[in-house]
Amino acid sequence: MLNSKKKIFVAVTNDISTDQRVHKISNYLVSNNFDVLVYGRVLPTTFSVKRSYAIQRKKHFFNNNFLFYAEYNFRLFFTLLFYKCDAILANDLDTLPACFVASKFKKAELVYDSHELFSEGPELQGRNFVKGFWKLLESFFLPRIKKSFTVSQSIADYYNTKYNTNFGVVKNVPFLQREIVEGEVKFPTDNKTVLYQGVLNPGRGIKPMIKALHLLENIDLIIIGYGKVEVELHQYVIDEGLEDRVHFLGRIPHDALPNYTKLATIGMVLEEPLGLSFEYSLPNKLFDYIHAELPIVCGNLPEIKNIVEAHKVGVSVKDYNPETIAKAIDKLIHDKELYQQIKLNQQKAKSKFCWEKEQQLLDNYFK
Repeated sequence: MLNSKKKIFVAVTNDISTDQRVHKISNYLVSNNFDVLVYGRVLPTTFSVKRSYAIQRKKHFFNNNFLFYAEYNFRLFFTLLFYKCDAILANDLDTLPACFVASKFKKAELVYDSHELFSEGPELQGRNFVKGFWKLLESFFLPRIKKSFTVSQSIADYYNTKYNTNFGVVKNVPFLQREIVEGEVKFPTDNKTVLYQGVLNPGRGIKPMIKALHLLENIDLIIIGYGKVEVELHQYVIDEGLEDRVHFLGRIPHDALPNYTKLATIGMVLEEPLGLSFEYSLPNKLFDYIHAELPIVCGNLPEIKNIVEAHKVGVSVKDYNPETIAKAIDKLIHDKELYQQIKLNQQKAKSKFCWEKEQQLLDNYFK
Protein backbone atom coordinates (compact mmCIF):
# COMPACT_ATOMS: atom_id res chain seq x y z
CA MET A 1 0.00 0.00 0.00
CA LEU A 2 2.86 2.35 0.82
CA ASN A 3 5.84 2.78 -1.47
CA SER A 4 8.49 3.25 1.23
CA LYS A 5 8.81 2.21 4.85
CA LYS A 6 8.01 5.04 7.25
CA LYS A 7 8.68 5.17 10.97
CA ILE A 8 5.80 5.95 13.31
CA PHE A 9 5.97 6.59 17.05
CA VAL A 10 2.85 5.52 19.01
CA ALA A 11 2.39 7.05 22.48
CA VAL A 12 0.18 5.69 25.29
CA THR A 13 0.14 6.28 29.07
CA ASN A 14 -0.69 2.64 29.89
CA ASP A 15 1.67 -0.35 29.86
CA ILE A 16 0.51 -1.56 26.41
CA SER A 17 -0.01 -5.14 27.67
CA THR A 18 -3.83 -5.07 27.55
CA ASP A 19 -4.59 -2.14 25.23
CA GLN A 20 -6.24 -3.99 22.37
CA ARG A 21 -7.12 -0.86 20.38
CA VAL A 22 -3.50 0.27 20.23
CA HIS A 23 -2.43 -3.31 19.47
CA LYS A 24 -4.84 -3.65 16.54
CA ILE A 25 -3.92 -0.25 15.10
CA SER A 26 -0.20 -0.99 15.47
CA ASN A 27 -0.64 -4.28 13.61
CA TYR A 28 -2.53 -2.41 10.89
CA LEU A 29 0.42 -0.02 10.59
CA VAL A 30 2.92 -2.90 10.41
CA SER A 31 0.83 -4.55 7.68
CA ASN A 32 0.98 -1.27 5.75
CA ASN A 33 4.76 -1.13 5.80
CA PHE A 34 5.26 1.17 8.79
CA ASP A 35 8.13 0.66 11.21
CA VAL A 36 6.26 0.97 14.52
CA LEU A 37 7.50 1.81 18.02
CA VAL A 38 4.89 1.86 20.82
CA TYR A 39 5.94 3.88 23.85
CA GLY A 40 4.31 3.29 27.26
CA ARG A 41 5.20 2.80 30.91
CA VAL A 42 5.93 0.07 33.43
CA LEU A 43 3.25 -0.66 36.05
CA PRO A 44 3.21 -3.11 38.98
CA THR A 45 0.96 -5.43 36.93
CA THR A 46 2.99 -5.14 33.70
CA PHE A 47 3.83 -8.42 31.97
CA SER A 48 5.93 -9.18 28.91
CA VAL A 49 4.19 -9.47 25.54
CA LYS A 50 5.30 -10.57 22.09
CA ARG A 51 4.32 -8.18 19.34
CA SER A 52 5.01 -7.64 15.64
CA TYR A 53 6.28 -4.14 16.50
CA ALA A 54 8.81 -2.64 18.88
CA ILE A 55 7.81 -1.67 22.44
CA GLN A 56 9.50 0.74 24.82
CA ARG A 57 8.20 0.99 28.40
CA LYS A 58 9.63 3.26 31.07
CA LYS A 59 9.26 3.14 34.83
CA HIS A 60 8.12 6.43 36.35
CA PHE A 61 8.77 8.02 39.72
CA PHE A 62 5.15 9.17 39.88
CA ASN A 63 2.16 7.12 38.77
CA ASN A 64 -0.79 9.32 39.74
CA ASN A 65 -2.20 12.83 39.44
CA PHE A 66 -0.49 15.94 38.07
CA LEU A 67 3.07 14.83 38.85
CA PHE A 68 2.63 11.72 36.72
CA TYR A 69 1.32 13.63 33.71
CA ALA A 70 4.09 16.21 34.03
CA GLU A 71 6.82 13.54 34.32
CA TYR A 72 5.33 11.43 31.52
CA ASN A 73 5.08 14.29 29.03
CA PHE A 74 8.54 15.60 29.93
CA ARG A 75 10.08 12.17 29.30
CA LEU A 76 7.98 11.57 26.21
CA PHE A 77 8.99 14.89 24.66
CA PHE A 78 12.72 14.25 25.03
CA THR A 79 12.34 10.65 23.83
CA LEU A 80 10.56 11.92 20.72
CA LEU A 81 13.07 14.70 20.20
CA PHE A 82 15.89 12.18 19.73
CA TYR A 83 13.86 9.49 17.92
CA LYS A 84 13.78 9.68 14.14
CA CYS A 85 10.23 9.23 12.86
CA ASP A 86 7.95 10.41 10.06
CA ALA A 87 4.71 10.37 12.04
CA ILE A 88 3.43 10.36 15.63
CA LEU A 89 0.22 8.73 16.84
CA ALA A 90 -0.96 10.23 20.14
CA ASN A 91 -3.51 8.18 22.08
CA ASP A 92 -5.74 10.27 24.35
CA LEU A 93 -5.35 13.78 25.66
CA ASP A 94 -2.75 12.89 28.32
CA THR A 95 -0.14 12.10 25.62
CA LEU A 96 -0.98 15.06 23.41
CA PRO A 97 1.10 17.96 24.84
CA ALA A 98 4.45 16.24 24.27
CA CYS A 99 3.39 14.67 20.95
CA PHE A 100 2.07 17.96 19.58
CA VAL A 101 5.12 20.06 20.49
CA ALA A 102 7.55 17.34 19.35
CA SER A 103 5.74 17.00 16.01
CA LYS A 104 6.34 20.72 15.37
CA PHE A 105 10.03 20.48 16.28
CA LYS A 106 10.52 17.39 14.13
CA LYS A 107 8.12 18.38 11.34
CA ALA A 108 6.50 14.96 11.73
CA GLU A 109 2.86 14.31 10.89
CA LEU A 110 0.64 14.05 13.97
CA VAL A 111 -2.41 11.77 14.17
CA TYR A 112 -4.65 11.79 17.25
CA ASP A 113 -6.82 8.92 18.53
CA SER A 114 -9.20 9.88 21.35
CA HIS A 115 -10.30 6.68 23.13
CA GLU A 116 -12.78 8.64 25.25
CA LEU A 117 -14.12 12.12 25.94
CA PHE A 118 -11.19 12.72 28.27
CA SER A 119 -12.21 16.01 29.88
CA GLU A 120 -15.64 14.60 30.77
CA GLY A 121 -14.43 11.38 32.43
CA PRO A 122 -16.21 10.18 35.61
CA GLU A 123 -13.11 10.73 37.74
CA LEU A 124 -13.22 14.46 36.88
CA GLN A 125 -16.82 15.03 37.94
CA GLY A 126 -16.92 17.55 40.80
CA ARG A 127 -13.24 18.47 40.32
CA ASN A 128 -13.77 21.75 38.50
CA PHE A 129 -10.16 22.97 38.53
CA VAL A 130 -8.73 19.71 37.13
CA LYS A 131 -11.55 19.40 34.62
CA GLY A 132 -10.96 22.99 33.53
CA PHE A 133 -7.26 22.25 32.99
CA TRP A 134 -7.99 19.34 30.62
CA LYS A 135 -10.61 21.39 28.78
CA LEU A 136 -8.03 24.14 28.32
CA LEU A 137 -5.66 21.60 26.73
CA GLU A 138 -8.46 20.34 24.47
CA SER A 139 -9.37 23.84 23.33
CA PHE A 140 -5.73 24.64 22.49
CA PHE A 141 -4.57 21.40 20.82
CA LEU A 142 -7.59 19.82 19.12
CA PRO A 143 -8.38 22.59 16.60
CA ARG A 144 -4.72 22.52 15.51
CA ILE A 145 -4.68 18.79 14.62
CA LYS A 146 -5.53 17.92 11.02
CA LYS A 147 -5.97 14.16 11.43
CA SER A 148 -8.00 12.86 14.38
CA PHE A 149 -10.49 10.10 15.09
CA THR A 150 -12.35 8.63 18.05
CA VAL A 151 -14.44 5.63 19.11
CA SER A 152 -18.04 6.86 18.75
CA GLN A 153 -20.05 9.30 16.67
CA SER A 154 -21.32 11.14 19.77
CA ILE A 155 -17.77 11.97 20.89
CA ALA A 156 -16.83 13.03 17.35
CA ASP A 157 -19.91 15.28 17.16
CA TYR A 158 -19.07 16.83 20.55
CA TYR A 159 -15.51 17.70 19.52
CA ASN A 160 -16.48 18.87 16.05
CA THR A 161 -19.21 21.16 17.38
CA LYS A 162 -17.29 22.54 20.35
CA TYR A 163 -13.85 22.99 18.77
CA ASN A 164 -14.60 23.09 15.03
CA THR A 165 -12.50 19.96 14.50
CA ASN A 166 -12.76 17.20 11.91
CA PHE A 167 -12.91 14.02 14.00
CA GLY A 168 -13.79 10.77 12.28
CA VAL A 169 -14.91 7.51 13.91
CA VAL A 170 -13.08 4.20 14.13
CA LYS A 171 -14.97 1.86 16.45
CA ASN A 172 -13.14 -0.50 18.79
CA VAL A 173 -14.47 -3.83 17.49
CA PRO A 174 -13.04 -7.38 17.47
CA PHE A 175 -11.75 -9.33 14.51
CA LEU A 176 -14.38 -11.55 12.92
CA GLN A 177 -11.66 -14.14 12.49
CA ARG A 178 -10.05 -13.74 15.88
CA GLU A 179 -7.14 -15.80 17.13
CA ILE A 180 -8.28 -17.61 20.26
CA VAL A 181 -6.15 -19.68 22.61
CA GLU A 182 -8.42 -22.69 23.04
CA GLY A 183 -8.75 -24.36 26.41
CA GLU A 184 -11.15 -26.22 28.66
CA VAL A 185 -12.98 -23.63 30.76
CA LYS A 186 -16.01 -23.84 33.01
CA PHE A 187 -17.97 -21.38 35.11
CA PRO A 188 -18.16 -22.17 38.85
CA THR A 189 -21.95 -22.61 38.65
CA ASP A 190 -24.55 -24.68 36.82
CA ASN A 191 -27.08 -21.82 36.84
CA LYS A 192 -27.76 -19.52 33.93
CA THR A 193 -25.38 -16.57 34.04
CA VAL A 194 -25.17 -12.84 33.44
CA LEU A 195 -21.64 -11.80 32.44
CA TYR A 196 -19.74 -8.60 33.15
CA GLN A 197 -16.31 -8.40 31.57
CA GLY A 198 -14.09 -5.35 31.64
CA VAL A 199 -12.52 -2.88 34.03
CA LEU A 200 -13.96 -2.82 37.55
CA ASN A 201 -14.35 0.93 37.95
CA PRO A 202 -17.21 3.08 39.26
CA GLY A 203 -20.27 3.54 37.08
CA ARG A 204 -20.32 0.14 35.37
CA GLY A 205 -23.75 -0.85 36.72
CA ILE A 206 -22.33 -3.81 38.66
CA LYS A 207 -23.87 -2.94 42.04
CA PRO A 208 -27.44 -2.60 40.66
CA MET A 209 -26.90 -5.90 38.85
CA ILE A 210 -25.78 -7.60 42.08
CA LYS A 211 -28.85 -6.21 43.82
CA ALA A 212 -31.08 -7.48 41.00
CA LEU A 213 -30.01 -11.07 41.75
CA HIS A 214 -32.31 -11.00 44.78
CA LEU A 215 -35.22 -10.81 42.32
CA LEU A 216 -33.99 -13.55 39.98
CA GLU A 217 -34.01 -17.30 40.50
CA ASN A 218 -31.30 -19.68 39.35
CA ILE A 219 -29.27 -16.91 37.72
CA ASP A 220 -25.71 -16.07 38.81
CA LEU A 221 -23.40 -13.16 37.98
CA ILE A 222 -19.93 -13.79 36.52
CA ILE A 223 -17.43 -10.93 36.83
CA ILE A 224 -14.25 -10.99 34.73
CA GLY A 225 -11.75 -8.17 35.19
CA TYR A 226 -9.98 -6.05 37.76
CA GLY A 227 -9.89 -2.40 38.76
CA LYS A 228 -10.38 0.32 41.36
CA VAL A 229 -13.58 -1.01 42.95
CA GLU A 230 -12.70 -4.73 42.97
CA VAL A 231 -12.23 -4.93 46.75
CA GLU A 232 -15.32 -2.79 47.29
CA LEU A 233 -17.40 -5.12 45.09
CA HIS A 234 -16.22 -8.20 46.98
CA GLN A 235 -17.38 -6.57 50.22
CA TYR A 236 -20.68 -5.50 48.64
CA VAL A 237 -21.40 -9.09 47.62
CA ILE A 238 -20.75 -10.23 51.21
CA ASP A 239 -23.00 -7.47 52.57
CA GLU A 240 -25.78 -8.61 50.22
CA GLY A 241 -25.30 -12.26 51.23
CA LEU A 242 -24.71 -13.33 47.62
CA GLU A 243 -21.28 -14.98 47.88
CA ASP A 244 -22.64 -18.18 46.30
CA ARG A 245 -24.19 -16.35 43.32
CA VAL A 246 -21.52 -13.79 42.34
CA HIS A 247 -18.30 -15.27 40.98
CA PHE A 248 -15.14 -13.21 40.47
CA LEU A 249 -12.84 -14.80 37.89
CA GLY A 250 -10.22 -12.05 37.95
CA ARG A 251 -8.04 -11.13 35.00
CA ILE A 252 -8.34 -13.42 31.96
CA PRO A 253 -5.81 -13.17 29.09
CA HIS A 254 -7.39 -11.45 26.10
CA ASP A 255 -6.65 -14.32 23.72
CA ALA A 256 -8.50 -16.74 26.00
CA LEU A 257 -11.41 -14.45 26.92
CA PRO A 258 -13.83 -15.57 24.14
CA ASN A 259 -13.77 -19.08 25.65
CA TYR A 260 -15.43 -17.61 28.74
CA THR A 261 -17.68 -15.08 27.02
CA LYS A 262 -19.47 -17.73 24.97
CA LEU A 263 -20.35 -19.73 28.11
CA ALA A 264 -22.60 -17.01 29.53
CA THR A 265 -26.35 -16.68 29.01
CA ILE A 266 -26.58 -12.88 28.91
CA GLY A 267 -24.04 -10.06 28.64
CA MET A 268 -24.51 -6.85 30.62
CA VAL A 269 -23.51 -3.37 29.40
CA LEU A 270 -25.05 -1.24 32.13
CA GLU A 271 -22.70 1.74 32.10
CA GLU A 272 -24.19 4.66 34.03
CA PRO A 273 -24.20 8.32 32.87
CA LEU A 274 -21.35 9.54 35.08
CA GLY A 275 -20.30 12.39 32.82
CA LEU A 276 -20.42 12.74 29.05
CA SER A 277 -17.45 10.40 28.54
CA PHE A 278 -19.53 7.47 29.84
CA GLU A 279 -22.72 8.75 28.23
CA TYR A 280 -21.08 8.77 24.78
CA SER A 281 -19.05 5.59 25.27
CA LEU A 282 -19.14 2.50 23.07
CA PRO A 283 -17.39 -0.21 25.15
CA ASN A 284 -15.45 -3.12 23.68
CA LYS A 285 -17.53 -5.64 25.61
CA LEU A 286 -20.67 -4.66 23.68
CA PHE A 287 -19.07 -5.96 20.49
CA ASP A 288 -17.43 -8.91 22.27
CA TYR A 289 -20.91 -10.04 23.34
CA ILE A 290 -22.25 -9.60 19.81
CA HIS A 291 -19.41 -11.72 18.42
CA ALA A 292 -20.10 -14.39 21.05
CA GLU A 293 -23.82 -14.25 20.10
CA LEU A 294 -24.66 -13.34 23.68
CA PRO A 295 -28.00 -11.49 24.12
CA ILE A 296 -27.40 -8.15 25.82
CA VAL A 297 -29.08 -6.17 28.58
CA CYS A 298 -27.99 -2.54 28.34
CA GLY A 299 -28.69 0.83 29.88
CA ASN A 300 -30.08 3.90 28.14
CA LEU A 301 -26.84 5.58 27.08
CA PRO A 302 -27.34 6.69 23.46
CA GLU A 303 -24.47 5.01 21.60
CA ILE A 304 -24.92 1.64 23.32
CA LYS A 305 -28.70 1.71 23.16
CA ASN A 306 -28.66 2.68 19.47
CA ILE A 307 -26.51 -0.34 18.55
CA VAL A 308 -28.57 -2.76 20.66
CA GLU A 309 -31.95 -1.55 19.43
CA ALA A 310 -31.06 -0.85 15.79
CA HIS A 311 -29.59 -4.32 15.33
CA LYS A 312 -31.99 -6.04 17.77
CA VAL A 313 -29.20 -7.76 19.70
CA GLY A 314 -30.68 -7.34 23.18
CA VAL A 315 -32.97 -5.27 25.38
CA SER A 316 -32.44 -1.88 27.03
CA VAL A 317 -33.58 -0.64 30.43
CA LYS A 318 -34.91 2.86 31.07
CA ASP A 319 -33.24 3.15 34.49
CA TYR A 320 -30.77 1.34 36.73
CA ASN A 321 -33.17 0.19 39.45
CA PRO A 322 -32.55 -3.46 40.36
CA GLU A 323 -36.24 -4.20 39.70
CA THR A 324 -36.00 -2.82 36.14
CA ILE A 325 -32.83 -4.77 35.42
CA ALA A 326 -34.27 -8.00 36.86
CA LYS A 327 -37.43 -7.64 34.76
CA ALA A 328 -35.40 -7.21 31.54
CA ILE A 329 -33.21 -10.22 32.31
CA ASP A 330 -36.22 -12.33 33.21
CA LYS A 331 -37.75 -11.45 29.83
CA LEU A 332 -34.59 -12.43 27.97
CA ILE A 333 -34.28 -15.71 29.85
CA HIS A 334 -37.87 -16.89 29.55
CA ASP A 335 -38.91 -15.55 26.14
CA LYS A 336 -37.19 -18.29 24.16
CA GLU A 337 -38.38 -16.98 20.80
CA LEU A 338 -36.91 -13.53 21.55
CA TYR A 339 -33.66 -15.05 22.83
CA GLN A 340 -33.13 -17.13 19.69
CA GLN A 341 -34.05 -14.26 17.38
CA ILE A 342 -31.46 -12.06 19.08
CA LYS A 343 -28.78 -14.70 18.52
CA LEU A 344 -29.70 -14.82 14.83
CA ASN A 345 -29.51 -11.02 14.63
CA GLN A 346 -26.06 -11.11 16.19
CA GLN A 347 -24.80 -13.39 13.43
CA LYS A 348 -25.55 -10.55 11.00
CA ALA A 349 -24.35 -7.76 13.30
CA LYS A 350 -20.93 -9.24 13.99
CA SER A 351 -20.07 -9.28 10.28
CA LYS A 352 -20.82 -5.52 10.23
CA PHE A 353 -18.96 -4.66 13.45
CA CYS A 354 -15.61 -6.34 12.85
CA TRP A 355 -12.04 -5.07 12.68
CA GLU A 356 -11.50 -6.50 9.19
CA LYS A 357 -13.90 -3.79 7.94
CA GLU A 358 -13.33 -1.09 10.54
CA GLN A 359 -9.55 -0.92 10.05
CA GLN A 360 -10.08 0.15 6.45
CA LEU A 361 -11.14 3.54 7.82
CA LEU A 362 -7.58 4.02 9.08
CA ASP A 363 -6.48 4.46 5.47
CA ASN A 364 -7.89 8.00 5.74
CA TYR A 365 -5.29 8.85 8.39
CA PHE A 366 -2.17 6.86 7.54
CA LYS A 367 -1.96 6.55 3.75
